[in-house]
Amino acid sequence: MYNIIAMPKRITMDNIIVTPKRVSNDNEQMRRTANYNPNIWDYDFVQSIRSKFAGVTYIRPVEKLKKDVRYMLINNNERATLAQLDLIDDLQRLGLEYHFEKEIKEAMDALKSVINNSGIIDDDVHSTAFCFRLLRQHGYFVSQDVFNCFMDETGNFMTSLSQDVKGMLSLYKASHLALEGENMMDKAQAFSSKTLKDLKRNMDPYLAEQVSHALEVPSHWRVQWYEARWYINAYERRKHINSTLLELAKLNFNMVQAIHQGELKEISRWWKEEGFAEKFSFARHRLVECFLWSVGIVFEPQYGCLRKWLTKIMNLIILIDDIYDIYGTLDELQQFTDAVDRWDDKKIEHLPDYMKICFVALYEMTDEINSGIQKYQNRNIKTHLKKVWTDFCKALLLEAKWYNSGYSPSLQEYLDNAWISSSVSILLVHAYFVVAYDRSDDEVGFLESNQDLLYYPSMILRLCNDLGTSAAELERGDAPSSILCYMREAEVSEERAREHIKAMIVDSWKKMNENCISHSSHLPPIFLTISNNIARVFHCVYQYGDGVGVQDRETKNDVLTLLLQPLQVHLDKIHSN
Repeated sequence: MYNIIAMPKRITMDNIIVTPKRVSNDNEQMRRTANYNPNIWDYDFVQSIRSKFAGVTYIRPVEKLKKDVRYMLINNNERATLAQLDLIDDLQRLGLEYHFEKEIKEAMDALKSVINNSGIIDDDVHSTAFCFRLLRQHGYFVSQDVFNCFMDETGNFMTSLSQDVKGMLSLYKASHLALEGENMMDKAQAFSSKTLKDLKRNMDPYLAEQVSHALEVPSHWRVQWYEARWYINAYERRKHINSTLLELAKLNFNMVQAIHQGELKEISRWWKEEGFAEKFSFARHRLVECFLWSVGIVFEPQYGCLRKWLTKIMNLIILIDDIYDIYGTLDELQQFTDAVDRWDDKKIEHLPDYMKICFVALYEMTDEINSGIQKYQNRNIKTHLKKVWTDFCKALLLEAKWYNSGYSPSLQEYLDNAWISSSVSILLVHAYFVVAYDRSDDEVGFLESNQDLLYYPSMILRLCNDLGTSAAELERGDAPSSILCYMREAEVSEERAREHIKAMIVDSWKKMNENCISHSSHLPPIFLTISNNIARVFHCVYQYGDGVGVQDRETKNDVLTLLLQPLQVHLDKIHSN
C-alpha cells in the first residue's frame, strides 16, 4: 500500500563507534544466556530463492478463472442458496476471498435478510450451524436462539443429532464463534466435540481428516493463509471437486507466494545491512520466521509494505525482549527505558554500545514508518508510535525488576502488565494507521478509547506464549509466567494451571468475537481481520512449544511449505487456456 521511504537520519548505526564494554569482566560473566541456536536461514540462501510464478506470465489465466468463479457466485444471487454458501466457504478456506469481497458481501446481506424475516435459518443442524458461522465470521450478529429447535426438553442438544457427522462438524466449528455468556454455544461445543471423537473411527477418510483437523485446532483459530495451503491439498482429494476453483486456488497461492518471496529477499537485505546478527550475538535472530508471521497476519498482495514494516517491528521486539529478559543489567535496562521515553537520538551517549545500536535502529524504523504514513495520509503519528514502544519497554522493565528482586506477582497483577509486554499493541497500532487511512485526525485516539481491541488479542498471545514456553523459562529462571502465578496463587498442579489458562484463552476469543461484531460497522474489516490473525498466528507459533526460540521443527516446515515450495500445477493446461 505504501512505499518504504528512506529518510535522511541525524545518526545512523554506522556512525556508532563500538568501544569495549563498560561493564567489568566480573559483571560480564554474570550476564545470562538462553543458549539460542544460530539462525538456520542463510542470507545467501534467501537471496537465491526464485519462482516461475513471479511476474505477469499467469495474470491472464488467473483473470479468466476469476471471471468464471465470479459467474458461479452471482448466478443465483437473488437468494443465498446452500450451494452458493458452500462456494463462499471454499473461497475463504482456499485463500481466495479477497478477490470476491463485493459478491460475498452481497450474499451475506441476502442471507441475513432471510434470517431477519423468518427468524430461522433451516431445519437441519448442518445448514443452521454453517450459516450461523459464516454470518458471524463476516461481522453479522445472529442469535444463538437459531439452535432452539435442536434442543430437547431438558435444555440439551437432541441425542438423535449425533448420527449426523457433517452436522456435528458444522456445529463444532460454529461453537467457536460464541460470544461471552452464550451458554447454548458452550453446550454445542461440548456435545459436538464428544460426538465427533466417538464417531471418528467409522467415518469416510476425507471426512475423518476434516474432523481430526478441526479437533486439533478449531478452524476459527487457524491462520487463514496457512490454512489455505492445507485446504488446497485436502480439497483436491474430495470425491467431487470444482476444477476451476482448484486451478485458481493453486495458481493464486503460487503467485502470492512469489510476491512474498520478493518481499522476504528485500527485508533480508535490510537485516544484513544493519548487521544485527553480528552486533547482537546473544539474541534470537528470526528474520524469516518474523516475515512468515507477517504473512499470516496480512497475506494479501496489496499490503506488502505493511508486511515489511511488521517484519522489522517483530525483529526489534524480539531483540528488545532478549535485552530485557536475558542480557541487560537492571541499571542498563532502566537507562534504555528512559531513553525510549525521552525519544531523542542525540541523548543516548550514556547508554552501553549495544543499547545505542538498538535504540538507533528503533528510532530510524519509527521515523521511516511515520514518514511513509505522512506521505500518503498527511498526518504525523510519531507520538502514537512512540507511546506503544515506551509502554512496551516499561512493561518489560517491570518484569525485569520482578525477576531481579525475586518477586512473585499475583495472576491478575502479572496479566495487567503482561498484555502490554506481549507487544501486540505495537503491531496493531502500526497496522491501524496503515489500513484505517480514511479516519480523520480527531479519531487517531480511537484505539486508546477502545482498548479491548488491543487487550484480548494481547491476552491470547501472552497466554499461548506461556503455555508454549513456561517449561524452558522455568529452567532458565526467567520471570514468572501466568502458569506459575496461578499455581502459586491457587495452590494447584501445573496441569490444573494449564487448563485454567486454556479456559482464559477461550474466554478471550469470545470477547474478540464480540468486538468483530460490535465494531464491524465503523472499522475497516481488514483491521478486524488483522486483529484476529495476530491471535491466530501465535496460536500456531506456540502450538507445539516455543516456535520462536526453536526453528527446526514445525516452524521450519511452515517456512518451507508457505514461503519456499510452490504447489504443483499443470502448466501446459494453463498455457493452453
